[in-house]
Amino acid sequence: MGAVLTQNTAWGNVAKALANLKRAGLMKPASLRALPLDDLAQHIRPSGTFRVKARRLQALLTWLGDDWEAKLAGELAAVRSELLTVPGVGPETADAILLYAAGRPTFVIDAYTRRILDRVGIEPEQRSYQGYRRLFMDNIPADAALFNEYHAQLVQLGKDFCRPTPKCPGCPLRQVCATGLGRGA
Repeated sequence: MGAVLTQNTAWGNVAKALANLKRAGLMKPASLRALPLDDLAQHIRPSGTFRVKARRLQALLTWLGDDWEAKLAGELAAVRSELLTVPGVGPETADAILLYAAGRPTFVIDAYTRRILDRVGIEPEQRSYQGYRRLFMDNIPADAALFNEYHAQLVQLGKDFCRPTPKCPGCPLRQVCATGLGRGA
């Protein structure tokens, strides 16, 4: 649920929406699928664009069905490709679902990751989601726990230092970063 609710919003707002669902006893996929769309939208209101996200969440829950663990356990590329057919599920959301909910070894590329790589001068062959993802998938052992930790570290670095307006003093990458060294991004 978090992968859909976090689209274009801060995690703090997602946490509020998830708390609403938890208080209402709606943390099971079957309960959410049975809930009228307008009711779901009201529960997730803190996440922003709640009507759009309610439709996306319903579409994802319908696709997952009752045996979601088996559905996500298939061959990784095939499952990812199927996920990308669900309305509102793009590459970042699909990878977040596969990594965080299913424990599958796929790397999530987000704004933090792109910004950090761009500023330290690591460029993919193609400056696209898949280009950045390939950098990680081709150069780090395919291990879900490692990808999870690596991504978490990038998110923390992005939140603490590598913001849209960077806070370079104290950044652990400052000495290898063009922005941190005063050479621009």
